[in-house]
Amino acid sequence: MRHQDGGWRDRWEAGRARAAPALRDFARGLTDLILPPLAHDSPEATAQAGLTPDAWSRVIFLEDPVCDGCGAAFEYDGGDFASDRCAACLAKPYRFERCRAACVYDEASRGLILKFKHGDQQQFAPLFARWLSRAAAPLIEAADAIAPVPLHPGRLLTRRFNQAAEMARPLARSAARDYLPDALIRARATETQGGRSARGRRLNVKSAFAVTDAGARRVRGRRILLIDDVLTTGATAEACATALLEAGARAVDLAVVARVRTAREPPT
Repeated sequence: MRHQDGGWRDRWEAGRARAAPALRDFARGLTDLILPPLAHDSPEATAQAGLTPDAWSRVIFLEDPVCDGCGAAFEYDGGDFASDRCAACLAKPYRFERCRAACVYDEASRGLILKFKHGDQQQFAPLFARWLSRAAAPLIEAADAIAPVPLHPGRLLTRRFNQAAEMARPLARSAARDYLPDALIRARATETQGGRSARGRRLNVKSAFAVTDAGARRVRGRRILLIDDVLTTGATAEACATALLEAGARAVDLAVVARVRTAREPPT
């Protein structure tokens, strides 16, 4: 009798486990029917949470071939004989080893990123994390750990969240990578980078980042993937990469949602 009862319970539990996903899908579908999901960029209802078709069509996503060093798009695929680096990266490499960007930073993507960064619209975080998981797939696969570009505590207090961390956390979780939210810190407050020249940006963030003692133990000998929202001149990412490398990181890569179309300064 006990054996039969145990068998019945096993079958019941197995059946319930098989039914659970179907029930969740049914409940989700019913909820969407009553309260359709809204697009992130519009009050328009969509099939699933995300961008409206118009907003999606205007974003310029970066596809291979791209420069392995800065993520810039090549105009053509040069084949096996072409370098995987653009002329600027060959002449003056960044401190981070490789970079990938999901899209071009322009009028179409700028508004979305600013809503997320300054408009407290955190629903963009999982969307951008998915974009990064696709664009930076080779970098994620090679990474030992994922770390966000940090905010200064004063800036974090006013903004209430670190946009880079909101993307890095789900990305690390979905990729089963070690997440390092506090290994890299912003040791001093800096002025905004907006409106500064490339040289001015470098000076603004010089020695602004540091790795904590506890963080050094977690980055030493490991390949770290940095996450940020926008790549302009690369000054901030370079300063972060320098701090990580000096703390013993084996290598540093960078993944950003968008990169600005700007020519890098000539070698000096």
